[in-house]
Amino acid sequence: MIKVLVVDDDPFIRESMMLILDLDPELTVAGSCGNGREAARFVSETDVDVVLMDIRMPECDGVEGTKLIRALESPPAVLILTTFDDDEYIVQAIQNGAGGYLLKNVPPSRIIAGIKTVHEGSLLIHPDIARKLAGMLERPSSSPTGTSSASSVQPPLSKRLEPFRLTPMEQQVVRHIADGLSNKEIAAALFLSEGTIKNYITEILDKLELRDRTQIAIFYLKLPN
Repeated sequence: MIKVLVVDDDPFIRESMMLILDLDPELTVAGSCGNGREAARFVSETDVDVVLMDIRMPECDGVEGTKLIRALESPPAVLILTTFDDDEYIVQAIQNGAGGYLLKNVPPSRIIAGIKTVHEGSLLIHPDIARKLAGMLERPSSSPTGTSSASSVQPPLSKRLEPFRLTPMEQQVVRHIADGLSNKEIAAALFLSEGTIKNYITEILDKLELRDRTQIAIFYLKLPN
């Protein structure tokens, strides 16, 4: 039985979500909270497997709540569920350890399936958000001097991917996937055939123990700066 904590500042949504989750025989609702700090406190005192977390909440939002929860010893998985597909929130939530991100407009069956997916340790991203990952990953942030800080903050790609036994070419493929390029576009950029790119992706998935291209993009997003 998967024990779920529902976190949302809207009491109606909390009650509705609890009713929906209780319909699945593999899930049980451990409780509900109104903000991220309450959720972290609840998790520290109660056995929870998955936290279903809203993003925009008063006092402590879902981004900070995810960070607090994932800092605990043996933390549960966190699945972000929100009506907001704001880029900054998505990046921060994943970087803080969220295992997935779904929009509230998905059917209840998708939410239930998402809870089970992140409980198994897999990453889950709503398709609409997956298509935005390239911009979120590569958008430069401004330093106090007004110049782009991306290159000065992040170490070279080879250093960031060094522990994962990826070849230099595989590292470039990872970067291009994170940029949102298709296999055809990657092949053109690297002067290789599409078949070769597919082979590289197969090797990358095997080495990183990932399932698909979206997970490669999320993996890149989570790399430490």
